[in-house]
Amino acid sequence: MVMTKILYIGTHAGILETVVRLINANEDWFGIGAEHETEAVVLFSKYDFDIVLLGCGLSKAKEDYLRAVFKNLRPEIIIIEHFGGGSGLLKNEILLALSQ
Repeated sequence: MVMTKILYIGTHAGILETVVRLINANEDWFGIGAEHETEAVVLFSKYDFDIVLLGCGLSKAKEDYLRAVFKNLRPEIIIIEHFGGGSGLLKNEILLALSQ
């Protein structure tokens, strides 16, 4: 089975750690987190991500920049805004994105 690779980007270290832990608790998913947009772009270039989660703390300008970079590199990439709500919401957001 192919693992779904997920990049989470958020500026709050504690939330980033929690979200990545929740992603990796699913045996079918592989998650990595980035606190800064430059780190996110490097990771995006290194791994063949299926989904990008934009988390809390990113300014509108940084979100727009990341969306543009990621879509330019891989137009088919799925980008989701995730601002919390617990593990159930996170799982549902990811499953919904994968079903589309």
